[in-house]
Amino acid sequence: MSGLSEIARAAGVSISTVSRVLNRRAGVNDETRQRVLAVLAEMPYTPRGLGALQRTGVIGLLVPELSNPVFPAFAEALEVRAARLGYSSLLCNTRATGAAAMGEEEYVRMLLARGVEGMVFVSPEITNTEVPLGQAPRPSYYAKLLGDGVHMVFVNGATPSLDVPDVTVDEQHAGYAATRHLVELGHRRIGFVSGPARSLPSRLKRAGWAAALEEDGLPASSDFVAHGPFGPEGGAVAVAALLDTVRPTAVICSSDHMAIGVLREAHRRALRVPGDLAVVGFDDIPLASYCSPSLTTLAQPIEEMAAAAVDELVHRLDPDRRRRPAGNYTRVFRPRLVVRESSASPALV
Repeated sequence: MSGLSEIARAAGVSISTVSRVLNRRAGVNDETRQRVLAVLAEMPYTPRGLGALQRTGVIGLLVPELSNPVFPAFAEALEVRAARLGYSSLLCNTRATGAAAMGEEEYVRMLLARGVEGMVFVSPEITNTEVPLGQAPRPSYYAKLLGDGVHMVFVNGATPSLDVPDVTVDEQHAGYAATRHLVELGHRRIGFVSGPARSLPSRLKRAGWAAALEEDGLPASSDFVAHGPFGPEGGAVAVAALLDTVRPTAVICSSDHMAIGVLREAHRRALRVPGDLAVVGFDDIPLASYCSPSLTTLAQPIEEMAAAAVDELVHRLDPDRRRRPAGNYTRVFRPRLVVRESSASPALV
């Protein structure tokens, strides 16, 4: 309890109030909650500085959202794998909205205060910045965490400037494979329904899309790229912009969630999928096979990626582990093309 006592004393509140804030329970007004979080922001990152236990058997999982089914699926797979290795997990939604929402760094401090042994970051904020591909954003507080001995693993967050293990899916290959599939079907005007421009996964998929088009001398102009928020609404808005301008015969999407919005917008415009517009998604969420038409997509090996992330984190937490050679640990998984009803030759009308 020494960590909670330290926080409570600095914030001028009771230990029970600090506990309610850390556990996101009701009964704390926003002003008090912000005061406790402000104290956390000034505390040392190291678990020792917060008086946390060194061996709690708990790891933290930080995901960017829960509305996209791929993230709950990853969380479930990670929880199962962690349990087999004797660990439990705490799930944090880092980009939630609302008055009580907490950001990634706030969650990190909360997890450290609760004595987690290590953390898995899925699409960490460090990858959510607009920097040229091949260049690394400023490490920010992640470098401080490493310096304080906090063990971490990134998922889809490779950052060469940081010695953090990364488990990733080959996003560039996903964009390439999706586009090649459509080119081989005979499409020549292929658009890209992208997530936000700052998103590294979207930028990597765009690079793969462009490479596949350029192989066949097809246009990879920015006119054929439209951005939108991740989710069905973002997909609908982005494809509407393309249909109102360049009128592609096919599109690839940053996620299945966005692709569902594309299908809805196509239906609203009385466009036949795949006759008038072929659609390819990414993730292979369970709903993909139940859409009408069912969605062609690139499947992520979620269970394998979750297992790799947990295994590497636990390896680093083991004091008796055999040390790896110097250098970053990266495990890259290839997505798998799953062909369903939403993609076909433009000649099939």
